[in-house]
Amino acid sequence: MDETTQAAIIDALEEMVAEVAPDLHGRSMYGGQMLEHEAGVAASAVGGYFAYKNHVSFEFSNGAQLRDPAGHLEGKGKARRHVKLRSVADIAEKDVAGFLAEAAAQS
Repeated sequence: MDETTQAAIIDALEEMVAEVAPDLHGRSMYGGQMLEHEAGVAASAVGGYFAYKNHVSFEFSNGAQLRDPAGHLEGKGKARRHVKLRSVADIAEKDVAGFLAEAAAQS
């Protein structure tokens, strides 16, 4: 993934987070952005987004509890799930806003 695409995805995610879950606090961590209900309190984390070589990942701390009828969430861990984004269009196509709204309401 080129840097321009990666930056566009991250910019679009930042806008989406501000719109869908404006009460969440962002914190730079693990090379990405963690989203928390209480700033600086890891236990209040909803998830976050992180840039990798071939995609941007939006990860949900308790993603295993989210409804996912279309099967967009990946991962087999006890709690965490993620969505791999390779284009700005993937944000809408994989319903990241819907997952974020549900995750923020659950926490």
